[in-house]
Amino acid sequence: MRVTPTRVVLADDALLFRQAIAWLLEQHDFQVVGQVSDADGLRNAVSALRPDIAVIDIRMPPTGRLEGLESAVELRARHPDLGVLLLSHYLESHYLPVLFGANARGVGYLLKERVTGIEAFVEAVTRVAAGGCVLDPEVVDLMIAARSRRDPLHTLTAREREVLALMAEGRSNQAIGAQLVLTPKTVESHVRSIFTRLGLAPEPDDHRRVLAVLTYLRAHH
Repeated sequence: MRVTPTRVVLADDALLFRQAIAWLLEQHDFQVVGQVSDADGLRNAVSALRPDIAVIDIRMPPTGRLEGLESAVELRARHPDLGVLLLSHYLESHYLPVLFGANARGVGYLLKERVTGIEAFVEAVTRVAAGGCVLDPEVVDLMIAARSRRDPLHTLTAREREVLALMAEGRSNQAIGAQLVLTPKTVESHVRSIFTRLGLAPEPDDHRRVLAVLTYLRAHH
């Protein structure tokens, strides 16, 4: 039984690099159905050719900024089943939470200089085209750091988050202890830890409690 080859569109403004990737993929039984050098060409090629996967450089003409990444987000919204593999020299955190959000199937991000060999690259393309997720470790670190900056509660433990959520409901320490089956001393310890982890300067506890609750509410707005 003949297996239908995986259809690929390549988007990179470096002609020699793009042609080399096309040759490499075709040697491994992929079908490169389109090669483009800019974001408009990428959108048109995907709409017209309906590939299984698009391998995209993040920075492309006309401005050489984030057209490739922006196009990847747009294409995934229009074609949810399209595999998208970002292949770039650059680490960029913009749009990654959208691209690698709840539907992180069939997406990947590799740094060109860190691809360890031909087989590793071919395996990455195969995996993303099949609905898998491939991330360079440096990309993972970048996403974690970006998430930490966005979420002021990231330093809290799971139990401390539970306590803070009940504080936000206006519960007293005694009521929190009853809800979570904790002693008053344990609740007080969690509350003090929350103040410390959120970086709330030593002030009257009532004031710090309000600031902690405001931080929680902003994070869940």
